[in-house]
Amino acid sequence: MNAVPLSEPGQSTRPAPPHALATGWQGAPYPAVVLDHDGVLLVANDAAEALLPFGPPEWLTSARSDGGRVPGEIDHRSFEAHPVPHDDGAATWWLVEDTDTRLALDALRVERKRAALLGDASAALLASLNIDRCTEVAARLAAEHLADAALVIAPPVRRQCSTVVCLRGQEPVHHALRVDPAAVPGLSEALQGFPPVPSRWIDPASAPEWLRPEGFGEIGSMVVTPLPGLGVAAGALVLLRHAGQPAFSEEEEIFARLYAARAGAAMSAARMFAQQASITDTLMRELLPPRLSQVAGVEFAGRYRPAQDTERIGGDFYDVHPAADEESLAVLGDVCGKGLEAAVLTGKIRTTLRALLPGADNHDRVLNQLNDTLLDPVSTRFATLVLASARREGAGVRLRVSCAGHPAPLVVRADGQVEQVSSQGTLVGVMPKVRTTTAQITLGPGETCLLFTDGITEARGGPLGEEMFGEDRLRRALADCVGMPADAIVEHVQMLAAHWLGARDHDDMAVVAITAPRGRHLTAVGGHSRGRFTA
Repeated sequence: MNAVPLSEPGQSTRPAPPHALATGWQGAPYPAVVLDHDGVLLVANDAAEALLPFGPPEWLTSARSDGGRVPGEIDHRSFEAHPVPHDDGAATWWLVEDTDTRLALDALRVERKRAALLGDASAALLASLNIDRCTEVAARLAAEHLADAALVIAPPVRRQCSTVVCLRGQEPVHHALRVDPAAVPGLSEALQGFPPVPSRWIDPASAPEWLRPEGFGEIGSMVVTPLPGLGVAAGALVLLRHAGQPAFSEEEEIFARLYAARAGAAMSAARMFAQQASITDTLMRELLPPRLSQVAGVEFAGRYRPAQDTERIGGDFYDVHPAADEESLAVLGDVCGKGLEAAVLTGKIRTTLRALLPGADNHDRVLNQLNDTLLDPVSTRFATLVLASARREGAGVRLRVSCAGHPAPLVVRADGQVEQVSSQGTLVGVMPKVRTTTAQITLGPGETCLLFTDGITEARGGPLGEEMFGEDRLRRALADCVGMPADAIVEHVQMLAAHWLGARDHDDMAVVAITAPRGRHLTAVGGHSRGRFTA
């Protein structure tokens, strides 16, 4: 502003010229000055003299009256000068203070920016349920928007803390450190979810070396705040600023806590998802059908396809249990229903059958003991089963097959004929007693007995989309599988059924093939490859 005072000491301001404002101008509550067309001060009212003891500032004397209102600062206060032009080129400038308004607008802009950041942060943090990815995003966003560097520290496990460190403009780095959180003021409390310690209480010089990122230099100020999780803390967020930078303000600490709440919730959700996925995989391994191969000289192969492609388990299942006397028990079943509920019952059946293996030489006894376990006056769930006990005998395989409400297996003979096993019985889990017949079968070298669920034969598809695959079509498919290994047969059947279905919905589908392997000494033993059915 000009260094010339508005009035000489001991003298009053010269009277307003004729073009000045009317009577009362001198006592107006708003400061007002009259400047000629060159910006020279002509007169000022009382309020202006108090505000501008050394004359108008340069931003006002250089302003044009025909350019509208002009913003500027006087003693760190914000004003707007509103011109009233005069005919001779002079102008009266009314000074209206808008410091509070500008501060409010600046605060509003900051809050909008922070709200946008929180929204973007939430979207970025929730974009992945991978805990490592989520932690990296939390550290990167904090370093970019809140501090010069950020550390995301997970709760310690056996005195080891998983830490992600990120400097502004760089990529996050993972560390696994054996540290004592109590060595950092407020960190131990933050990892337990307690309220944060104000940064002004934390001496950056007390921070241990492991907390200072490589190449960061001297720490000027530090914020330690918890990452709230779902019931327990997800970790702690540490924000660092270089020496020479302004310390964290109270408002910035509050915003850091808001950000930490978003990050902690996302990290907690990701960690919970990972834990649940691990538990699910552990349980799933017990429910998924096993991998089959040759057992005690008998070939086994199986394939399973759940009703929904997004699910890995359902109501169809199979198992093969080798026995001490070299007689293996193959089980294939179909539980009423689909999805998780059916899978739970499937697991119960498989577990019960495993416990009943010592008595597997008697299919009728096994099925009735299983039936006793499943009978429930409240539940309407039931199952169909087929049991096949296989033993290597000479060049072939001897089978005992019992069906309980299940479609009878099909046998592929060496000459291409396909025969149905003559066994039938009642459902398991419905009536007080299961009634079934057991068929005796002999498989010659290269011959196969195929166990299947009705998901295969009742698969609807074809040219019109509503025709069932049917047993006749399955028989013709098996006739083309003469001499094929067990694994190739089940793969062929599943591929045909899948092609028949196309992209349509379907029931669970499971198949198991039991094959007498070919061998150079097998054909000389047994005399024939054909077997007979006996009830």
